[in-house]
Amino acid sequence: MNGSTSSSLSRFKLPGCHCRNPTGPPGVTGLREESREMALLKATDPQGGRKRREDVIDLSMADPHNTGLRPLTFVRQPGVPGAAGRVPAVQTSSQRFTLPHPAVLAACIYPPLTNSDKLPADVRQRAQRLLGACAGGSVGSYTPTGGMAYIQQSLCTFISQRDGGVPALPGNIFITCGSQTSIMQIFNLLVNGEGSPKTGVLTPVPSHHFANSILEGLGATVVPYYLNEEQGWELQRAELRRALQSARGICNPAALYVVNPGNPTGHVQSRKSIQDVIQFVSEEKLFLLADEVYQETVLGEESEFVSYKRVLAEMGPPHSDTVELASFHSVSKGLMGECGLRGGYVELVNLDPAVMKHVNTQFSTLAGSAATGQIALDLMANPPQPGDPSYRTYEEETQYIKATLVQNVKRVTEVLNDLPGLSCQPVKGGAVVFPRLHLPPGAIQRAEEEGMPPDCFYSRRLFEEAGLCVSPGCEHGQREGTHHVRFCVTTTPDTMEEALRRLAGFHTQFMKDFS
Repeated sequence: MNGSTSSSLSRFKLPGCHCRNPTGPPGVTGLREESREMALLKATDPQGGRKRREDVIDLSMADPHNTGLRPLTFVRQPGVPGAAGRVPAVQTSSQRFTLPHPAVLAACIYPPLTNSDKLPADVRQRAQRLLGACAGGSVGSYTPTGGMAYIQQSLCTFISQRDGGVPALPGNIFITCGSQTSIMQIFNLLVNGEGSPKTGVLTPVPSHHFANSILEGLGATVVPYYLNEEQGWELQRAELRRALQSARGICNPAALYVVNPGNPTGHVQSRKSIQDVIQFVSEEKLFLLADEVYQETVLGEESEFVSYKRVLAEMGPPHSDTVELASFHSVSKGLMGECGLRGGYVELVNLDPAVMKHVNTQFSTLAGSAATGQIALDLMANPPQPGDPSYRTYEEETQYIKATLVQNVKRVTEVLNDLPGLSCQPVKGGAVVFPRLHLPPGAIQRAEEEGMPPDCFYSRRLFEEAGLCVSPGCEHGQREGTHHVRFCVTTTPDTMEEALRRLAGFHTQFMKDFS
């Protein structure tokens, strides 16, 4: 998978095209984030007659630590001495476990801990190796723009093991302060906002709003393709073909962006589905971007995550030598949930050497990502192994998190599908649910009178009356005439039950009021 293709030379903006390197797309600091923050701030104002902030359950963002799940001990969380014990398969918040071992990241930030006999040997050894990879032996030093070589090699080993031995090369991996930064950089390389026709990128509907906001800010044309809700949000090749044909003559379609496992849809692509996508981009000479940040959270019993890179390699020539692929991963999602540490990477496959030279130049315009985020990536890629002193703790904690997500998803789908006017497709992966609202005409009319989409109206009332913060489906895209809400399941079972209790009570009254 180290071939090169001449098509990439014309697809990417090469030197002389005045590549931009925005820290964010123009005008996208967003009403979404502003409205959410203002709502939460208003909740703290007792004079406004609103609920206290501590009474609000905010499930609008998949931020596990913010919603009650604790960090993994091996990564950074100090525990309480004497409280170690086995982790129940399901816990309430009152049964929170605490374990006695400080973590690798803590020892890297405060190196004297590496000499403490209170730390497990594997924690001390890992911290010492990681500090040895840092310039000057300190996480406070600058890091190379593509990432520390030690971490890049660790990621190569992780990727190869994940993909059944398919090799990965350090020079194809670029570490950034999160997958969103990686995606932004690749879009910035692909999009020529000053040209005519504009660059087009096929993006899924629904999806996280970040990608479309970036593309619009860069001057690209967003070409939507719709996931099939009735078929469990399936990605269908015929729909990709329809979307591409609709873009012909309007823009210059250059790339396809996929999210697997899906956000907010919770679907997980089968190997056959991925093969169909690869065949499609090969035939149409499109660049493929695979957002795979939820690869660790596959929740369906019959579902399995298979990376696009692995399927591409197993398809063999000519696809494995010619299809250009960017694969993204992050420490923010999955079982680590370290959103605030800001660590992610992109792996590039089959790019022309001339393009790779320009990619290196483009990424060199970024300051190197923080050493702490890179260390978190190493811990994600190379967790404790059987026989290591920290293995039992790590295994218990990760199994608890996964059991919690599975339980929460089961409860959410049970409750939502039992409520008139709500339906939810099976959630096979990811960390969010995207149920459909079947709203009565009276609610839709009231929303129109108030000048907002119906699911915005529903979400606002849900927050004001029940203190439950979710995001409306219109932020993520949806078929015309349909309405949804999105909320995360990365929280404790107690909080999830309380959120469902509030949602059920509000929804029942809402439907009665507007029927």
